[in-house]
Amino acid sequence: MVFEYSRFTFTAMKAAPVLLFDGVCNLCNGAVQFVLKHDTKKVFRFASLQSDVAERLLQQYGHLKKFSSVVLLENGQLFQKSNAVLKVAKHLPWYWQWAQVFWIIPRFMRDAVYDWIAENRYKWFGKRETCMVPTPELRQRFLD
Repeated sequence: MVFEYSRFTFTAMKAAPVLLFDGVCNLCNGAVQFVLKHDTKKVFRFASLQSDVAERLLQQYGHLKKFSSVVLLENGQLFQKSNAVLKVAKHLPWYWQWAQVFWIIPRFMRDAVYDWIAENRYKWFGKRETCMVPTPELRQRFLD
């Protein structure tokens, strides 16, 4: 499967992992900034869930609905909620590998905590009027 965008052409099985996030959520934008800072190998690419790119990618993966959670597309698979977060942490430097211990907690419990935070994210962290615009040096890591 081949995807083409204005600056990217890649196959689903060999593509860099793509992290889809809520572009107007302050918590989500903070999480993306965190990943950008700690992803020293520049493994991830990013796109806002509100973007056309995200919509096309999700359709390619067989999902027509809009997600309200973080979504990771990696190696031809789609991960969301706590699974996505833990998969992201796996690619971060060794000092973040401790997070892998949370795999022992059943998914329904991890996702319940994720959902509780997600339901309150705008109230606790606020919401932007528009999606984040990456700086020129980070622009290459964002799909549009």
